Amino acid sequence: MQIGHLMIGENHPPVIIAEIGINHNGKLQVAKQMVKAAVDAGADIIKHQTHFVDDEMTQEAKTVFPPNDPRSIWDIMDDCSLSEQDEVALKSYTELLGCVYISTPFSRKAADFLNQIGVPAFKIGSGEVSNLALVRHIASFGKPIIMSTGMHSIDIIRPSVQVLIDSGVQFALLECTNLYPSPASNVSLSGITELQQAFNKANIGFSDHSIGPYMALASVALGACIIERHFTDSRYRQGPDIICSMDPAELRLLKDRSHEIFTALHNKRGISAEEVEVYNFARSSIVAETDLPINHKIEESDIWARRPGSGEIPGFEFDMVVGKTTRNPIRRNQQLKWTDII
Repeated sequence: MQIGHLMIGENHPPVIIAEIGINHNGKLQVAKQMVKAAVDAGADIIKHQTHFVDDEMTQEAKTVFPPNDPRSIWDIMDDCSLSEQDEVALKSYTELLGCVYISTPFSRKAADFLNQIGVPAFKIGSGEVSNLALVRHIASFGKPIIMSTGMHSIDIIRPSVQVLIDSGVQFALLECTNLYPSPASNVSLSGITELQQAFNKANIGFSDHSIGPYMALASVALGACIIERHFTDSRYRQGPDIICSMDPAELRLLKDRSHEIFTALHNKRGISAEEVEVYNFARSSIVAETDLPINHKIEESDIWARRPGSGEIPGFEFDMVVGKTTRNPIRRNQQLKWTDII
């Protein structure tokens, strides 16, 4: 799939999404500082969250409190959302820095707004996967979609995936654990494989809420072509998602190491050009274990294999030499040649 100038898929290095999300606490200037830090550290995509609270929630949300913040979910989103004007400014600033800007709409109004301002793709969060009406509405714009799948079984995900398939949009699915942060005991790296097997037409990635880069890097070895992590320019900031956010140093490490893992993952077994010199001295050659006279029938005890591997008969052909007869005398430790035996 393609988002902006980025090609995404198993044959391309993993794309790193830095989710600014609501870490800016509703302040445009802070959001810009985070974007600049993420771009400088190597982020491929900046992801935001677009909240129009009155279209996103009912009044009951004011009585629901998440485990990582003393405020109700209504108040958190109301406090941390950017205005329409500020989000337009943030998108423009991100693109001015040469980075792709996308966002997660949590309502129909938010989806319409993002489409209107020209985002090149949409992110659908785990909580919205089962919202078929919203998924269908977002898919109707015909733009690429990245959809997180946390908290949901394959059977629950399947109808929404079918909506994406039927719409003809390019899409990716992200394995995700919706705990902030996610301890290793709750992270499912095997979920990446399960998604690959269940939806072989989809690009598969990993939305990581753990602490540290290790789970995300492991996901690349399993074939994840997208890595999404919350991002902050400083872990000293306050906010519900700061605890599971990477900082610029971790983002750079994640970018560099994930590309190394991708490269190693796509190398085939065999001797590389760089290994030839090592191969020549590290392997063994068949040699005489003792002085052998002419017309001697070679037994196992007559030969051995020793470095270097510059001899004509390699160590793995040991059994092919046993039972042969010498054509001429052979000294101890002399590398054997096929012309020495019959």
